[in-house]
Amino acid sequence: MPKILILNGPNLNLLGTREPEIYGHDTLTDIEATSVQHGKTIGMLIDFRQSNSEGELIDWIQGAAGAADGIIINPAAYTHTSVAILDALKQVDCPIIELHLSNIFSREPFRHHSYVSPVANGLICGFGAHGYLLALDAISRLVSDKEEC
Repeated sequence: MPKILILNGPNLNLLGTREPEIYGHDTLTDIEATSVQHGKTIGMLIDFRQSNSEGELIDWIQGAAGAADGIIINPAAYTHTSVAILDALKQVDCPIIELHLSNIFSREPFRHHSYVSPVANGLICGFGAHGYLLALDAISRLVSDKEEC
């Protein structure tokens, strides 16, 4: 069963109460439960994590080399600031999906730039918590296509 690492960046632990008009009312625990269940449905093992620490996210990305078949990452604010996360993702040889709950392109101009996008196979944004399921479906296809090579 393919293993997918879902990484969540800073402040996402506050989902459900933090700016629900932007991020919705689902908690990260709700999103994790839905993601794990959807993963089972499509035949994928989900490893779901969150950290407010850039270094911990980088350690997890580095640890994914050879251990994960794909990465879905919602880097949150680190999207716009972290060259270190970009550099770590460059070293991983598996599909990567960048994910955002909100549409980053309809928000403040500084949110329009992503350091993750250049290494991601795709970007899903603006679908709220449902974006995690879309990302799982997309990465399932990417992982399947890679296995056929």
